Amino acid sequence: MNRKAKRFTLGGVLLLGLLAAWVHMADKNYVYKALVYNFADIDDNLIFDQRTIDAPAKAQHWPLAANYNKVTFPERLQSLHQQLESVAFLVIHKDSILYEQYWDGYSDKSKSNSFSMAKSIVSMLVGAALRDGVIKSIDQPVADFLPSFKEGAKQKITIKHLLTMSSGLNWDESYANPLSVTTEAYYGTNLKKVIKRLEAVEEPGQTFSYKSGDTQILGMVVEAATRKSLSQYAEEKLWKPLGAEHDAEWSVDNPTGTEKAYCCFFSNARDFARIGKLYLQNGIWNSDTIVDPAYVRVSITPNGLPTETGEPADYGYQWWLLPNYKGQNIFYARGILGQYIIVIPEKELVIVRLGKQRDEKINNHPSEVLAMIDAVNKVVK
Repeated sequence: MNRKAKRFTLGGVLLLGLLAAWVHMADKNYVYKALVYNFADIDDNLIFDQRTIDAPAKAQHWPLAANYNKVTFPERLQSLHQQLESVAFLVIHKDSILYEQYWDGYSDKSKSNSFSMAKSIVSMLVGAALRDGVIKSIDQPVADFLPSFKEGAKQKITIKHLLTMSSGLNWDESYANPLSVTTEAYYGTNLKKVIKRLEAVEEPGQTFSYKSGDTQILGMVVEAATRKSLSQYAEEKLWKPLGAEHDAEWSVDNPTGTEKAYCCFFSNARDFARIGKLYLQNGIWNSDTIVDPAYVRVSITPNGLPTETGEPADYGYQWWLLPNYKGQNIFYARGILGQYIIVIPEKELVIVRLGKQRDEKINNHPSEVLAMIDAVNKVVK
């Protein structure tokens, strides 16, 4: 090796050493895991610590419709499933499974990442906590539950501001940047420290700005209010009352730590469908009120806030909305890789799609969401 090559090699080693030292001193060791795994995956329960959400001893099985799996969907929908690497597609009509299909070795038992569908689940748990009286009102300050919000401008932030994604906090919703707060929240090991660092940079309640941090704080509020982990409360208020067939999992930042409330609830298509069915029934399941119908209604009503571009937000309380889509008022939960729980109340339909990719958006809604709605509407008259 000549002298120039030796200098180049030595310089590279020195640079890597300096970068490693900076990563350690800046408390950004999560970057290594982010670089190794690169992008989030639907099977990331294999790389994170998980907290189990137990199914009840006696499950409530979905009945099969008389024409189960006998309906035919347009070829375009089948092509989309292949193109976007769907792993599950399920249609519930009224109380029965009308259709289901699985790919790539997945089945009705396979766990898959919810990603941001978990945001809608957290909103449900806020509703349950309101019904339990441990949260008095959505206008209650976050500071009543989290001491770090008693400081400065953060004192103004209420639960409603978090539900409507209008906190005004400086959360950077960046998925590609390995140094972003979103990446740190996903791959890091101390969510409480991440949340404590946030600052209020805008007046709350003025503008809709999608931020996973708002949901993470909501999860911490529920935890503080109930004095239970988010997984424990989800098990008590959702998974067992809804008769889930299989245990679920929620990723945590460390073995004894905090759930990643904004994402990472792992379950299967049939059990995810129960989430949609509960809100289709206005928060009532088998005559038991789990979430007050009034809270359900406002959750799936546009929150009235403008987006950063000035257009009205198609968003309620952690639910995406399609108001008056071809004459139907539709609401849905969605995750970054094309995870959806879609509810069409007019026809008593719940659609679940799980997969590995998402298509381009049309007016802020993924095009495959519209394609699935159109296809199912053609089959169910």
